[in-house]
Amino acid sequence: MRLKLSAGTGAALTWTKSSHSSNDSPDCVEVATTPGRVHVRDSKKTDGPRLAFEPGSWSAFVSHAVTR
Repeated sequence: MRLKLSAGTGAALTWTKSSHSSNDSPDCVEVATTPGRVHVRDSKKTDGPRLAFEPGSWSAFVSHAVTR
């Protein structure tokens, strides 16, 4: 799996908050997709670090996470 820190401010990205995230939970994740990357960030630290996955790697991760 290849991943990298995503560059830029993310202002042009449309972020979607996980349905498992809440305003009271410390575990809050947002995802934004582009044709070549899936971007992931902490919804409570939107200016913090972000990861960018290739779509195939993200799909493999989600498939594995769902079965756990």
